[in-house]
Amino acid sequence: MIKISRYLSKFEWFELFIGLLLIVADVFLELKLPDYMADITTLVETPGSSMSDIWIAGGKMLGVSLLAMALTVATGFITARVAASFTQRLRSEQFKKVESFGLAELNKFSTASLITRSTNDVTQIQMFITMGLLMLAKAPIMAIWAITKIAGKGFEWTVATSIAVVVLIVAIALIMMMVLPKFRSMQTLTDNINRVARENLTGLRVVRAYNAEDYQQNKFDKANDDLTSTQLFTNRAMSIMMPLMSTIMNGLMLAVYWIGAYLIEAATLTDKLTLFSNMVVFSSYAVQVIMGFLLMSMVFVLWPRADVSAKRILEVLETEISITDGAREEGATGADGKQIRGEVEFRDVSFAYPDSVEPILEHISFKAERGQTVAFIGSTGSGKTSLINLVPRFYDVSGGQVLVDGVDVREYTAKALRDKIGYVPQRSVMFKGTVASNVAFGAGDNASGDDSESADDNNVPVLYAQQRERVHTAVQVAQAEEFVNKMNGGIDANIAQSGSNVSGGQKQRLSIARAVWRKPEILIFDDSFSALDFRTDRDVREALAKEAVGSTKLIVAQRIGTIMDADRIVVMDEGRVVGQGTHKELLETCPVYREIAESQLSEQELAG
Repeated sequence: MIKISRYLSKFEWFELFIGLLLIVADVFLELKLPDYMADITTLVETPGSSMSDIWIAGGKMLGVSLLAMALTVATGFITARVAASFTQRLRSEQFKKVESFGLAELNKFSTASLITRSTNDVTQIQMFITMGLLMLAKAPIMAIWAITKIAGKGFEWTVATSIAVVVLIVAIALIMMMVLPKFRSMQTLTDNINRVARENLTGLRVVRAYNAEDYQQNKFDKANDDLTSTQLFTNRAMSIMMPLMSTIMNGLMLAVYWIGAYLIEAATLTDKLTLFSNMVVFSSYAVQVIMGFLLMSMVFVLWPRADVSAKRILEVLETEISITDGAREEGATGADGKQIRGEVEFRDVSFAYPDSVEPILEHISFKAERGQTVAFIGSTGSGKTSLINLVPRFYDVSGGQVLVDGVDVREYTAKALRDKIGYVPQRSVMFKGTVASNVAFGAGDNASGDDSESADDNNVPVLYAQQRERVHTAVQVAQAEEFVNKMNGGIDANIAQSGSNVSGGQKQRLSIARAVWRKPEILIFDDSFSALDFRTDRDVREALAKEAVGSTKLIVAQRIGTIMDADRIVVMDEGRVVGQGTHKELLETCPVYREIAESQLSEQELAG
């Protein structure tokens, strides 16, 4: 908690300082109440006292109580305001940090854990600041101040109070020793239940297809029971706290009055009134001492979970990013003085995943000129996807260089590099919004700026007519126009979260349209045509040849028919390039390629 406090702004520190001053003033006023009570007791016991004097003392006591209440409310308002603004910043910082993660960093955290860290963990910190900070500051001030007030007012009473405090501290220490380990495990158990629930919801079709509902229910029940039993243990242990506090407090009050009765009985007549007044004051201050320790025990309830949550959030915020920005915005200049556009080159590239013993790629070299189509084919696990993931710097090479427009990709800023690229992944991802907002997702920062007029009720950008025309063109190129026109609203038709209201092939075509919309220098298709039938596959490639004639196209494919017409085909096998050339050249020179071709094409097609 102390470490994460550095994310507090200067103004929030100022607000907390004001809150601390208000807490000190509040404690001062609360500790003044016993003095007024003693004055009223003295006036009542003194013969000839005026009723008006008692009313005046009572009025002062009431005024001090109301002022103390107002200060408590003001302090609560300040801590709630600081907690809300601070946790808002933490959520934003976490989201921003995760957005900057490369795939290597994302693999360190599960999706369920990142969700919990951004929600439940932040809530635990907010609860601690709202309630815990108030008690954490007020408890020691009240306890110490009350102890100084009662010091010297009676040895016997002081001994009784000391015994009560020692018993209280020992009891709190024993309870905390039991529950602290459980508090630390609760956040991990919350991650686990989030993970199981998310897995079940994501894979619901598979669960139902294999009649695995009971199996998934048992998994969830196990995670749920683990979390519930831990919470029950901590709640049962902490439930002892309040009765224990009440017992100690009532026992102390009884001891104070019992001792006071003996002292008053043994005192002379003139000292009896003074002793009685001191007993009333002492009993009030003794209660304040116990209340101070009670507040500290409540802090111990909130602190462990907040501290664990703070550490988990800091793990995210302090994760070092492996993919760091270079300083370059543009590519190299050719011999003719013109900027190189759409050129991709691999120079003796090797790559191994983090924590991997064996390299995935070894000594890969090839060059794709502007406007060329370069295809990659090979058996499953040969490294095709790993290879093209190095171009947009999802990972960095272990050896060699990847050049885009004549410049090492590590020298570019991430934004400058990825602005050159249109990327279609293996698994299409749709976002909640409309067809147009998903296709124009590649607008980046301009989606809410130059390229948009306003936003709809779902905060989805509404595009200008010019951009809408680009969406129509991209949809046509991706052969998605047929089903988009049938949807209610056309390109303004709603797309559900994760694209659950469109089929896999439709999502794939919209994903292709998204890449085309950007009009990038480089188009990357990571096995993006596998969800399309042969006819649609051919139509998309023909449309791309016309619309994206100036773009370099890198295509990973499993089907020979998808890549037969490529300018260059790179054949991969176990992380190495085992052949390069055109379709006809590879049939003659590359046994691996010929084996793949023979498994997919007829003899007539091979001969043609």
